[in-house]
Amino acid sequence: MTAVLDHGADAPLERIVLVDLLDRLLAGGVVIAGDLVISIAGVDLVQVSLRALITTVRDELLPEEDRP
Repeated sequence: MTAVLDHGADAPLERIVLVDLLDRLLAGGVVIAGDLVISIAGVDLVQVSLRALITTVRDELLPEEDRP
């Protein structure tokens, strides 16, 4: 499966395998944020906020005894 990366108006589009795209995203880290509000008649009943940072753990950051 491939995806297309758009680097801007002047740069050409780049085709990339989805696994490589995921590898690039995890290497740099990804922040996912979102808010969900359920309300009835203008009254907020439930509010859920999501903030997540997804990234890889590098070997240098692991304690000495946990390194492979």
